[in-house]
Amino acid sequence: MAIKILIPTPLRPSVNQQTELMVDVDGDVNTIIGSLVESYPKLKVYLVDDSGTLRKFVNFYINDTDIRDLDGEKTVLSDGDCISIVPAIAGGVV
Repeated sequence: MAIKILIPTPLRPSVNQQTELMVDVDGDVNTIIGSLVESYPKLKVYLVDDSGTLRKFVNFYINDTDIRDLDGEKTVLSDGDCISIVPAIAGGVV
């Protein structure tokens, strides 16, 4: 099963400057992100907390739908699905 993962600019140094990755893993979001972190350990600090849970300030989308509107980390993916990783951005004018 092929899943495409879109890598945002701030995380690209952790994946050798790649803009997207293909993973061949069956399962839910948590399993797939776990596989990604295993292949690219530098991503762990950005995507997963010490307890192994996806970080709350990073948004994950499956085919343009926020996983919070699906089954969260337990959302099961299908062949050809696309995960977008969107780190939260803070700041603005004071």
